[in-house]
Amino acid sequence: MPVYEYSALNKSGKTIKGIIDADSQSAARNKIRQAGNYPIEIQETVPVSKKSGGRKPLSFRLARRIRQQEVHIATRQLATLLGAGIPLVSALNGLIEQTTNQSFKKIIAQLKDSVNEGNSFTSALAEHPRLFSRIYVNMVKSGEASGSLDVVLEQLAEFGEAQQNMKSRIRAALLYPAFMAVVGIIVLFLLITFIVPSITKVFDDTQQALPLPTTILINLSGVLADFWWALILLLIGLVIFLRFAVQQPYGKKIWDRLKLTLPLFGDLNTKIAAARFGRTLGSLLQSGVPLITSLQIVKNIFNNVLLTHVIDEATEELEKGRSLSNVLKRSRWFLPMVVQMIAVGEQSGAMEKMLNKVADSYEREVETKIIALTSLIEPVMILVMGLLVSFIVISILLPIFEMNQLIR
Repeated sequence: MPVYEYSALNKSGKTIKGIIDADSQSAARNKIRQAGNYPIEIQETVPVSKKSGGRKPLSFRLARRIRQQEVHIATRQLATLLGAGIPLVSALNGLIEQTTNQSFKKIIAQLKDSVNEGNSFTSALAEHPRLFSRIYVNMVKSGEASGSLDVVLEQLAEFGEAQQNMKSRIRAALLYPAFMAVVGIIVLFLLITFIVPSITKVFDDTQQALPLPTTILINLSGVLADFWWALILLLIGLVIFLRFAVQQPYGKKIWDRLKLTLPLFGDLNTKIAAARFGRTLGSLLQSGVPLITSLQIVKNIFNNVLLTHVIDEATEELEKGRSLSNVLKRSRWFLPMVVQMIAVGEQSGAMEKMLNKVADSYEREVETKIIALTSLIEPVMILVMGLLVSFIVISILLPIFEMNQLIR
């Protein structure tokens, strides 16, 4: 059934907007009138199908305006409705009424329309890959096949909210140090480029040799004052070059290795990857997705070619009848605790439970480590800023002290 977007006048004469599903535009007009409103404009919303290969602007704009938090809330609401015995189409209709985001409301209406036409809920979700990930679609597919869609949707909501909370905590912890770093760099740049030259002009007429720190400061200030634009262009060019290099296979491999081996941050990235691996794989297995299929989905969440290569090797070895723990044990990128818990899960037949425990453990550890790093970054930044400002002050005062000694 087509979905229409409309604007109409209500009984008070105010303009209202909404969406409605109907067999035709005239039927939609009649529905609006039956609700006591006078239709002004009615336009059909055309769903974007992944199979058609079209990346239409409508789909891109809609997906960008919808926050993942709204998807998680809608998923939990849908699970509650289905768990209460309400049919899927009626539950989707209930979501449409509860959703305030017009863009998301259109997407849900398109899902309802697709299900009404006889398509599975999985195929309807797959038409919106920018909004519903492969993990989401495959878990729903497993839920439909097993007849436990409400349980799977509840797991999806918990999984999505846990991932979102983890990202939010990381961003919140890094926000203040990043802000302070940017402000500090800007202040130092303005100080050296525009303020220092006006102060050091008094030394130009003196015939005495200036101290080395003062000479360095004056030369640095002159270079920045004359060629600050070149420095900015150089930084922009360097960023563009690095982005291009990272997109190349060899450059990406080097960058991904650095992310896992850098002091402090390497250990943090490894534990973040372990937490994501455990949470995602555990959720997929708990939803009934086969292990090999789950691994093929999980490798897409890493965004790291080294970890992806390990998962590809593990998939090949599993197809030969070997265990997952033995394959991961040979890799330096998977922590011993992850391997041991997987081995216990394989022996006990409760791998998803062990993986969720791994995720819980490393998520707590990641949060603790980020708090420790941010608490370390702040005093280091203050120390560096203090040293730089002290260098500027000393460089300005040294020749003044020497001049005073000469006068005496």
